[in-house]
Formats: sequence, C-alpha cells, structure tokens
Amino acid sequence: MIELYWDSNMGQCCSCHIQSYYVENREEEREVEREDIIFRGHAGAHVRLQGSSKFVSMYAQQGKKGTNQDAMTVWENFSGAKDTFFCAVFDGHGPSGHKVARYIRDVLPVKISMLNNKSKANAEGKIGNDHPFLSSWKDKIIKSFQEMDEELEGDASIESYCSGTTSVSILRQDEHLIISNLGDSRAVLCTRDDKDQLISEQLTVDLKPNLPREMERIKSCQGRVLAMDKEPNVYRIWMPDEDCPGLAMARAFGDFCLKDFGLISTPEVTYRKLTQRDEFVVLATDGIWDVLSNDEVVRIVASVKKRSLAAKLLVDQAVRVWRYKYPCAKIDDCAVVCLFFKHPRPLLTKSISEVAEISLNHTELGTNARTDDGLDTVLNCNVEESPENDPNGGVHLDSTTHRPRKRRTVKKIDQVGD
Repeated sequence: MIELYWDSNMGQCCSCHIQSYYVENREEEREVEREDIIFRGHAGAHVRLQGSSKFVSMYAQQGKKGTNQDAMTVWENFSGAKDTFFCAVFDGHGPSGHKVARYIRDVLPVKISMLNNKSKANAEGKIGNDHPFLSSWKDKIIKSFQEMDEELEGDASIESYCSGTTSVSILRQDEHLIISNLGDSRAVLCTRDDKDQLISEQLTVDLKPNLPREMERIKSCQGRVLAMDKEPNVYRIWMPDEDCPGLAMARAFGDFCLKDFGLISTPEVTYRKLTQRDEFVVLATDGIWDVLSNDEVVRIVASVKKRSLAAKLLVDQAVRVWRYKYPCAKIDDCAVVCLFFKHPRPLLTKSISEVAEISLNHTELGTNARTDDGLDTVLNCNVEESPENDPNGGVHLDSTTHRPRKRRTVKKIDQVGD
C-alpha cells in the first residue's frame, strides 16, 4: 500500500515516490494503475481510485470504443468522520468525456466534504419531511453538484460543450445511506427477504429523457426528445433546430450545448436506513447494467470467496455476456465499486461459474444479433475541422463563461424518428 498526499484545493495528487518512479499529476495514473494507492484527502480521509480494503472492492476496465471514459473513487473516513464512506462512479461521454469524468471524480468529493465541515456549526438545518440525516446532507450535495458544473463550464482546459459525465454516489455512515444520482449509472443494494434469500433492490432510477417528468422539463425548455428509426427504444435529447447531439440521458455534468434546453446537473438525492438484512451495495456504469440484470449482479458479487475480487469478477462476467449477447458490438467501458456492510463471510454457496451461467441463458437471443448494441451515449459530436492557427480550435469562447458564442457546425444524422 502506498500513501500519497492529496491536494484538497486542486483535487489531485501533488507528488509521490513509488519504487524510484516519480509521479507528478493525475495524467500519469496509467503508469501506476496496478498499485494499491491511498491518497490523503480533505479532513484526513483515505482516498482510493482503485484496489480494495476490508469493506471495498473496486475495478474498472477499458472497453473497445477507445479511451476509458469511466472513473471511480472511494473516500474512507469521509469529511473527517470515522467509518464514513463516500463512493462514486462516473461514466464520461463525448470527445473529452474521460477528462470530464476524472475532473469531477477528483473535485466533487472535496467540495462536498469542505461544505459539510463549513456548515457543521449550523448542523440543525432544515428538517421538513426528510430524515434528519438526509436533511443534514441533501442541500450540501445539491449545492456542490451545481457549483461543480459551473466550475467545469468555466475551465477552458476541458472541452465540455459536447462532453460530459454521469455520476452515482453513496454516502454511508452507520445505518444511514444517502444516494445521489445524475444520469444512468446505477446503485443496487443486496438485501435479504423474509425467507433469508438474497435479493436485489435498485436504489436509483435511470434518468432517461423519456421519463415523463424529465421529458416535460426538456420540452418546456425547447429541447427535443426523440428516438431514431433504427433505435426505437433509445430516446435522446436533441437541440431545438439541429439533429445533435443525441444524448441518451436527462441529467449530466457538462454537455453545455444542451443546458439551455432541459439538461440539468441537479442530482436526485434519496435516503435509505440500513438494517441487518442488508449486505452490500454495487455502484456501476452502464457497461454492467446493459448486459446484466440487478439480480445477476447481486448473485455474482455474493458468490465470490474473496471480496477484494468481487468488482473484477463482476466486470469479467459482464464482458463475457457482452461478447455473447452482442458479438459484433464494441464492448463498453465498465467501472464497479462494491461497498460491503459487514465483516467477511460466505453469502452464497454456488460458485461464480454456476451463478454466471444465468447471464448466458437469454432465451431472446438468437442468430439475429445486431451488428451494433445501439447503446452509444452521444450520437453526433463530429465537429468540422478548424483552422490550424486558431488556439480555440475555431470555436470562439465567451470571455466569462468559456461557452462557445455560436453553436458548432455539426454533421446531421440521417434519420430521426417521431
């Protein structure tokens, strides 16, 4: 285990020495990605970007679509509180989605932690109809998300006009669990029913554009929610007068080309009180959920003999099903964080191979498998080539917001369904 200093102001590792190898910033993470690294975060928290601990298993794997745009983080002793965990996964999309995901990963937890510490003097807060623990955190989380999105828009070093990221996170302290969801990554709980059998419980809603409340907001802002003829079940957000960008979610960080047309960065924040029946929670990007059901995910994780390998084995099984279910498709990136609530003990007697066999028995699969999975998050981000001597790549930025003053010229898609 290697411990590093984490700069809470910059949200990144400043420097460290690892086996005579000097790492100066997060751009070099790929060089040490197999090390079990712990950063020192705000208020003394222990920050992991990979690896495992007694209660945590993390793993991410690049798909076949290019740069890995998924990111994840786990903070132990979050905001200086012992045995408090903050866990999150991020699924970037668009040309610079990987940069947006890592930027949010590094800075968002710091903002939430700092805002919490600043407001501890006013801990009573607004109670209303919410649980007191939720009331003490909800406003801080929402405010941090909004400030995070504003800072992202103002950072000219990261292209976020047609790039963005989802976010799903949990904050766990004792029996309290707060879930914050932005986009279509997912949190699923493993619990037990009245017969003591393991079952799954989805803690988040996939915030897709065709959800009635999301669609109503988007249309009220002049955005369009349409599915393409070749993807009748995949609804996307489009600009009012242009067939772009075709974003397959209703909330996200970034994607400022759509922020005036109904896309928002306000998370859904919910609360769940944990009981002795609850075993663990799985956070994962849609590379997992596109091919595995909630029940399958729970059974795979519960079947591992060594919980430190749980996240990796889940990713391995998802990749296996991707290859079987969509043999001609490009496998998506996968990122998984498993947070266990109890000390290690066997949960299932079946082996991982027996459990995973369920995932391959999809009766609806046949020889007519599509050549593409149809699950691209953003369809149309192709920008016309800009003059080589333009430092902004041909896009003229507003001096205060760094948002392009004029919409970019994009190539139009061929078909958009009603």
